[in-house]
Amino acid sequence: MISARREPLLWLQLLSGAVLPLELLLLLLLLAGVDPGPVPALERLLAWAIGVLTPAVLLWRQPGDPFSLLMIQAPLRARSTNQRTLVAAPLFQARAAVVVAAVLLLPALWWLDAAAPLAGPMAPLQEASRLVVLLLAAPLLALMVWQIQQLVQAIALLMRSEQVLQTWTPLSEEQLQKQRLSPGLPLLLLEPFVAPRSSGVDPPGGDPVEVDLPVAVEPEHGSEQDDSPGLDQQVG
Repeated sequence: MISARREPLLWLQLLSGAVLPLELLLLLLLLAGVDPGPVPALERLLAWAIGVLTPAVLLWRQPGDPFSLLMIQAPLRARSTNQRTLVAAPLFQARAAVVVAAVLLLPALWWLDAAAPLAGPMAPLQEASRLVVLLLAAPLLALMVWQIQQLVQAIALLMRSEQVLQTWTPLSEEQLQKQRLSPGLPLLLLEPFVAPRSSGVDPPGGDPVEVDLPVAVEPEHGSEQDDSPGLDQQVG
């Protein structure tokens, strides 16, 4: 049975939702190190084009592999049928996530850069140039684009019913390399989650589980003789 909830890597992708606010805070601190240049609007558009638009176009053409954590991934040759089937998910959700990420990160970058002077005393780069700060912000923006796409993909896969997953055809290793972007070292070999077996407990909403109980076996008549003396003998 194909199931997305058995894959621990999909649950790990959900951690991106908790990391994204921290990355936005780090971006604010980076931008707070220097004063805006003579044309801040053009500089923001340039940083957005390098850090957001460029990786968005790349991930549109070749969406990220849901079993890749960017630095490490599940080995392609060691993937199970369940994993290769989940990778065969329709690409429209991953591409829609990239578009949403590109659209949302532009006003976010604009607002953070405008509010950056308020965090000037806490900035880690006090004497850096404006160009250096924008170049350092670009990889952070690209990382957020990747994480947003992976987060949306993981949620979509975990919400799919097993009946729908059964209709998908598993991808081969060659198809996976062509259709998906799988960066990272092939070091992740996590065992899938296995549902615990029920022992004598009625499952919620299901039929009761039958349990075989030991049955006492009565001795056959005549197989054993009563060696105890009778009542007449005791009296006599």
